[in-house]
Amino acid sequence: MKTLLVIAGGRFRSATLGIILGITVVAAGSLPHPAEAAKTALVLGMNIEPAGLDPTVAAPVAVGQVTWQNIFEGLVTIDRGGRVVPQLAESWTIARDGLTYRFNLRQGVRFHDGEPFDAGTARFALDRARGAASVNPQKRFFAAIQSIETPDPATLVLHLSQPAGNLLYWLAWPAASMVGTRSADSDKTAPVGTGPFKFSSWTKGDRVELVRNPDYWNASLKVPLDHVTFRFIGDPQAEVAALRSGDVDAFPEFAAPELMGSFAGDPDLVTVIGNTELKVVAGVNNRRKPFNDKRVRQALMMAIDRPALITGAWSGYGTAIGSHYTPNDRGYLDLTGVLPYDPDKAKALLSEAGYPDGFSFTIKVPQMTYATRTAEVMQAMFAQIGVTMTIEPTEFPAKWVHDVFTEHDFDMTIVAHAEPMDIDIYARDPYYFGYRNPAFDALIRQIDETTDATAQDRIYGEAQKILASDVPALPLFVMPKLGVWQRKLQGLWPDEPIPSNVLADVNWQP
Repeated sequence: MKTLLVIAGGRFRSATLGIILGITVVAAGSLPHPAEAAKTALVLGMNIEPAGLDPTVAAPVAVGQVTWQNIFEGLVTIDRGGRVVPQLAESWTIARDGLTYRFNLRQGVRFHDGEPFDAGTARFALDRARGAASVNPQKRFFAAIQSIETPDPATLVLHLSQPAGNLLYWLAWPAASMVGTRSADSDKTAPVGTGPFKFSSWTKGDRVELVRNPDYWNASLKVPLDHVTFRFIGDPQAEVAALRSGDVDAFPEFAAPELMGSFAGDPDLVTVIGNTELKVVAGVNNRRKPFNDKRVRQALMMAIDRPALITGAWSGYGTAIGSHYTPNDRGYLDLTGVLPYDPDKAKALLSEAGYPDGFSFTIKVPQMTYATRTAEVMQAMFAQIGVTMTIEPTEFPAKWVHDVFTEHDFDMTIVAHAEPMDIDIYARDPYYFGYRNPAFDALIRQIDETTDATAQDRIYGEAQKILASDVPALPLFVMPKLGVWQRKLQGLWPDEPIPSNVLADVNWQP
């Protein structure tokens, strides 16, 4: 799936970076009218409002989409191409045995409240993330860190108990953001970071507002925007109305694919189709009968016509997958042919497993458009093999997180897993799938034990093959990033190597 910027009227152009902020040209001797000045404010729409604003204590994607790289930064970061690059750490070295990471930190960096960032605050942030009392959603990222040394304010040394081949990548995630010693406890509602924007206000149910940080450490980055408003609008028709009226400048993740065509011919708006890591899967409770029988899971997989499902659920936008992996990821294998659509074979597998007349179960579906539509299409497909699926709408995130993710009280569910390269979730214990496979667990350990990318890619391939056959969750499709925004707006990421709305480069053409 290639990134494409679609201009109304059928013309296409690539999204570009670093557009120079334009200046309105006026006649000699005249003064520019205020309306002609380049805009420095942005209203960005989102479908889901985050429950909090600290990505180091909450997992939902929406938290990072507001705060990551805008308010909070990390030792390293992920750029728009998916590469790990320096940020608050200027450079680093890794010992040959993979057990010591030495970071050289930037000097002169301060948090928005004036607290200096140095090795001591970096140690505080990592200890907070990995400590016994940590509620960090990715606490496992830091499990290999045995001790932290701070020989001087500009040097941070991590000593590991075992190799962690993906540690640098994990340190770039929102969950590894650097937080201050004075502000960490209040970051959930009044976040304080080192980023190019400062938190201004949060009107619950409506908006979060940020303002440019005039003291941002990266003086070479001339942040064009002075003010950013995140507006939370869940209804697709309301999103369209807000875009057309100009009340919202951009929806980087437009939630109604069937309405994308309605913007064709609009002189002010462009539509953008990009890549994401959003893997839509039907998660199965492997602890419960009949789902603890691999033959049943395989039968359900073979009852699903993935191209037809993508058409019915997401208007044909999406890429079918055969494992918990996307075509964007290193070492990707197309495994959609392992358990292809075959209703007759699906019925035979059910009969072999002891269910010749099918069975009934309930699917808990988070109340999000893609999940509801996907469930409705699957319901009809399962009926063709004699399986009755009852759809139970489930409020997201609170009730879904409680029932499915925490209490494991479900038969099946549907959710888009947004974390990049997160195939290791099937080796986590406990995890809501309840899947255990020692051979798979061993592969994940091997990935952690090496920093050799070629070796890691080969192992990722073997891990994908196991999941494609075992189907502890039914892999369905990767959602594209469907964006709609003002034609004169430049710098938004068309692709999404990590769920985010990185705004430091965003600007308006005159």
